[in-house]
Parts: sequence; structure tokens; C-alpha cells
Amino acid sequence: MTFPWVEHYDPGVPAEIGPVSGTIPQLLLQAAQKSPQAPALAFFGRTISYGALADQTARLAQAFRNLGVVPGERVAFLLPNCPQLVMTYHAALRLGAVAVPLNPLLSPKELNYQLIDSGARWLVVPDHLLPKVEETRAKANLAQVIVTSRADYLPWPLSWLYPLKARRQGSATGFKPGPGRLAWRGLLKNRPLDAPPPTDPGEVAVLLYTGGTTGVPKAAALTHANLLANVAQINAWLPQVRYGAERLVGLLPFSHSFGLTVCLNWPISQGALIIVLPRFEIQMFLKALKKHRPTMLPGVPTLFVALINHPEISRYDLTSLWACISGSAPLPLEVRDRFESLTNCRILEGYGLTEAGPVTHINPIEGRRPPGSIGLPLPGTAVRIMDQETGTQELPSGEVGELVLQGPQVMQGYWQKSGETNLALRDGWLYTGDLARMEADGYFYIVERKKDMIISGGYNIYPREVEEVLYQHPGVKEAVALGWPDDYRGEVVKVVIVPQDGTPLTAGEIQAFCQPQLAAYKVPKIIEFRRELPKSQVGKVLRRVLRDEGAAPGPQVTGNA
Repeated sequence: MTFPWVEHYDPGVPAEIGPVSGTIPQLLLQAAQKSPQAPALAFFGRTISYGALADQTARLAQAFRNLGVVPGERVAFLLPNCPQLVMTYHAALRLGAVAVPLNPLLSPKELNYQLIDSGARWLVVPDHLLPKVEETRAKANLAQVIVTSRADYLPWPLSWLYPLKARRQGSATGFKPGPGRLAWRGLLKNRPLDAPPPTDPGEVAVLLYTGGTTGVPKAAALTHANLLANVAQINAWLPQVRYGAERLVGLLPFSHSFGLTVCLNWPISQGALIIVLPRFEIQMFLKALKKHRPTMLPGVPTLFVALINHPEISRYDLTSLWACISGSAPLPLEVRDRFESLTNCRILEGYGLTEAGPVTHINPIEGRRPPGSIGLPLPGTAVRIMDQETGTQELPSGEVGELVLQGPQVMQGYWQKSGETNLALRDGWLYTGDLARMEADGYFYIVERKKDMIISGGYNIYPREVEEVLYQHPGVKEAVALGWPDDYRGEVVKVVIVPQDGTPLTAGEIQAFCQPQLAAYKVPKIIEFRRELPKSQVGKVLRRVLRDEGAAPGPQVTGNA
């Protein structure tokens, strides 16, 4: 199949996708009206139809209204992928509120910052993460914490066995409802909300937290129109999708922009079954593949690496897959080729960023796919390569410069951060900070991700987040964090430390110091001690020199995430 914007791509005249109208809640309501009995979510053996999903979401929306949630308020949720996340997201948006998805791996310190920054007054949390929330609740302005459990949506007898297992493992919380703490199940006893969903696509729908050059997390404010435009763009790129016939693996975190759009918003627009997995565990994943025979698999390179290296992968029938999407980090050509030989399914490598909803580029499902390319811009997306020094001069094809974007999926701005917004959005263009080039045929290539950002297993890590923690250690004189190649995660955090004079430090001590303050994937996995760091004439640490030098002499340790 051919596409006009592929054959005759002109970066200055992007193909149109038509006007975007409506709001995100209407995706679910339309699917429920069209196919109420069709399966929407599969979760550990339990299947929830579109009709049931819409009904329970409406009951939760009524409960939120009773609790005082009004349009524009922020409703946060600290949940792994589960039915409760889907319902909370849609219930908040049904009331015209703003959804704030939070990463369950956040440390209490990181969680506290994002709750205060967003101004969220309602938080939905699983019972096993309640202790983390209690650490920060006194500082955050939370009106209510709503507590749920995986058992709430497990089929019998798993729903009965899960609490017993938690008690045996010592992870049971003993949660009891009380002032400021409500049980999830009680909220679903409300009657369904009968008010229509909001209709203004220009209203902010979600705040998605991302890092920045300063290392301070900031929230990209994405409107309903931004998110729906990205859905429409993906639908235009994949016209082979069959409404109501696709089965998609929902493994990417729904709290991340990639997972939210590609694994949640988009499949609901197609009435697809979402196979919900809260985390990647290879045996759980293979069991889901065998049972549901998915047709589509969005993932990150680490997922495809794990699959091709599994000793029993040849025993599984993967021929039901017809499209896989890889993003968040470069996909090695060898990994792509090995996976495609196993499945006869094409991997579409793409590119995006939270600030753009997130997908901006992708390779075509058929036709040319140059090695190492992120593909072509989605319809409706204009792209330029600008000079690195001033960002004002457009460069010709073949030259490396900063990738800048314009399109309906680009965010409104950063939440309450006008300075950061003005740096990122200039004259209607989003400056990505990524270095890229466009060849004469219109295909794009990322030369280097944001200069200092580390991407580990699909998660973004900014070095300053790690460095600020390291500098709190009394034995650390200087420290620098950088990404280090890893066959499984793509990159892991490596730190190079100059100890205080006369202070003995060990790698284990540094890891132990970091663990309470950083999410597990941000804790350094490789630790190196040096007498000094390479610096420029003005005293700036030269990260590139550290990367290019390779593994230098000195004690190192590889930890477990």
C-alpha cells in the first residue's frame, strides 16, 4: 500500500488529517454504543466489555462529582496498568477535570514534588503503594486518597488468593477506609453519571511529567485536541486496522505518553481489545501471547531484545502479529531483523516526545524502511532541521541540526512554567533538543538524543536528578551521571565520582544512599571513582569525553534494578 505523503513528502506542506473535534471520553462512549458486548480490557483472566467499562467509568465519575471534582481540577493516579487506571482517566475527563498520570516507580520525594506542582487534590493509589503516599501526604494538598487493589479486578479464585499471598509475603497493608481515605469498591456503588461529556477539544486533558535541561520535572499540558489528533494521525498511517478485530498488548505504562496514546487512546478509538499487563515479566507476557494471540505489539527495544533471547521463544506461535511499533530508544538493526524472522511481523520504528502527544515520525508498514531511520512525519506534521547555534536558520537535507516540529499534536505548553514553555515553543514550532538530519527522500534520522538525557528501558532519566542526590552524600566531592550502553535496557545510569580527599567510598554505599531517594531505574548501575573529571576551559564537565573514553580503570559495580 502507498501513501501520498510518503511518495511526495514535502516537509513544508504536510498532508492534512482533517479537523479534530470532540473529547477523549467520547472515544469510550462511542465504542460502548457501537459494540457494548465487545471485549475492551483483558486483565489476568478477567475480560471487561466496552459496555461494562463505560458503565463503571460513569459510576466513578458520579463518585468524583460527589467528592467535589469540578472542571479544571486535577485528579492524579499512581497506578500500574490496570482497569482502575483506565476508569480513573476517563472518569476524570468525563467531568472536565485534568488527569495527572504518575509513575508508580517514583520515590516519595519525586511524588511529593509532582503532586504539589500539579495541585492535584485527589489521588487514586493501589494498596501496596499507600505507605509511599502517606510519607508525602502531609505536604501535598490532597483532599482524598482513593485506595484500590489488584484483587478488585481479578477473577475468582485469584481475587480470593491475592490477599492471602500478600499476607504471606508481608506486603499486605491492612487498609481501612477513614477520613481522607476511601475504598475503590465503595465508589462504584454510585449510580452512573448521566451528564454528557465535555465537548471543547481545546481544554487541557492531561498533565504528563517529563524532565528538562535543568533536571526539574515539568508537566506537558496536552489538550483533548492534541491527543485526538495523534490518534487520527496513527489511524491515517495504518488504514489496515480493522475496527473491533485488533488485539493489542498494553504493556507500555499508561502513565507514559507512549503508552497513553498508543496502548490506550488509540486502541479504544478502534474498538480493540487491550491486553493489560502491569509490568514486563517474561513468563506472564508469553502466557498472554499464547492465550490472546495479539495482532499488534507496541514496545521498546528492551522488550524485543528479551523476546528474541528467550530460550523457549520458538515454542510460541507469534504469527497472529501483523504490526509492532518500537519507540523511546533506537532499535538495533540486528534485533529488528531477528524478531521479524521469528514472527514474519514488521516492526515500525518511530520517534516522538511527550510534548507532541507523543508520536511525530514512524516508518511505513509497507515499502522502504532505511536502516536506522525513524521514518517519515505523520500526516499533519511539519518538520524542519534548524542550525544548533541560533535555531533560526533552516538547514538543507543531509546536514545535522536541531529537529523542530509543528502540528496539531504539539502541546499547549508546560504547566505553570512560562520560561520553559518559551524556550520549547518558538513562533509556533516545538524545539525538541534532539539532533537529526533529513535525507533528500524525506526520511529522518536521529543523530543524538537530547544531549544528556538517559533512556533506560523506555524511561527518561535526566543526569541532574541523579547528581543532585549524589552531592548530598558527604563523601562526594564531584559527580557526573551519564548513560551507558546496556544490551537489555538500552542504557543504564553510570556515575563517575571524585571522592572527598581521604574519604573511602564503595559502590555499594553509593547505591544504598541513592535507593531511598530515586526510582529504581534511576539508581546508578555502574559506579566509577576517579581523582578528577575532564573539564573544559570554563570548568564544565565534558560528558562526551567520559563516554568516548570507555570503561576506565577504577572500581565498578553492576546492580539490580
